[in-house]
Amino acid sequence: MSATSVLFIGGTGIISSAASELAARRGMEVTMLNRGRSRREPVDGIEVLTADASDADAVDAALAGREFDVVVDMIAFTPEQVQRDMHRFEGRTGQYVFISSASAYQKPVAHLPITESTPLRNPFWQYSRDKIACEDLLTAAYRDRGFPVTVLRPSHTYDKWTIPAFGGWTAIDRIRRGEEIVVHGDGTSLWTLTHSSDFAVGFVGLLGNPLAFGDTFQITSDFVYTWNEIYGMLGRAAGAEPRIRYATSAAIEAAAPERAGQLTGDMAHSVVFDNSKIRRLVPDFAPTVGLHTAAREIIDWHDTHPELQRVDPAMNALFDGLTA
Repeated sequence: MSATSVLFIGGTGIISSAASELAARRGMEVTMLNRGRSRREPVDGIEVLTADASDADAVDAALAGREFDVVVDMIAFTPEQVQRDMHRFEGRTGQYVFISSASAYQKPVAHLPITESTPLRNPFWQYSRDKIACEDLLTAAYRDRGFPVTVLRPSHTYDKWTIPAFGGWTAIDRIRRGEEIVVHGDGTSLWTLTHSSDFAVGFVGLLGNPLAFGDTFQITSDFVYTWNEIYGMLGRAAGAEPRIRYATSAAIEAAAPERAGQLTGDMAHSVVFDNSKIRRLVPDFAPTVGLHTAAREIIDWHDTHPELQRVDPAMNALFDGLTA
């Protein structure tokens, strides 16, 4: 089958904004279903339905029994949410795309590069364990009754709306003010950053592709940096060299329990990915945007949109406490 109609549940996030725009440019009939609260405006030609995905009655009323060639749920994080989707869309779509996470891979990783066959196990981060449980549920549905699922595992994907670093704009604000920021470990672990425009090429290339049914694909960039390099590029784009204080991931999470697992279960580990599988199905997937060029776009976009320059008092307090 070739996808002509695609429903994005969500559709205004980092990944989905770029993917929905590219799908529309390629002639697909794109529909978004979301709460209509995002600052990001969809491109012309995309249909927008308004409903809260957690409100079953509102979703059913908005969809009015419609069928789609492809359904992509960008905001499914738990098995209960995935089960809800299967109940609603089984028999009404030719392909269901689930957005998992590369953080689901075993931590620490036994060997690099990471491939789709790398085991899934993350004892540190509940977010990742929930994604694994979702994958298990969908894999069973495919094996038992042929539910046409495709699982995608993005890693750290970013665009001009986001600061791809721990602390977000708070870290940039501190760099500009000459205040120290905190970086986990010694800043030398390897991290893969993927621009959303690059991710979208691999993503859209799988829509409606029967070779992707029942299978899993990681879609990441080939641009790999140390955290020292990441903060250096962002700082120089912002006009100042960062002053870095190092701390263990465990110490940072102990000081900020609400972020438990974000570092120890993901960002603290070196990750390098093998993207040969996605390239076999989508030959035009060839990442071209690196942070060394995107950093200036990110800072310029935030400088022209002051409403995005949100300084988090809790993050500031965390940095102050760890650098005291």
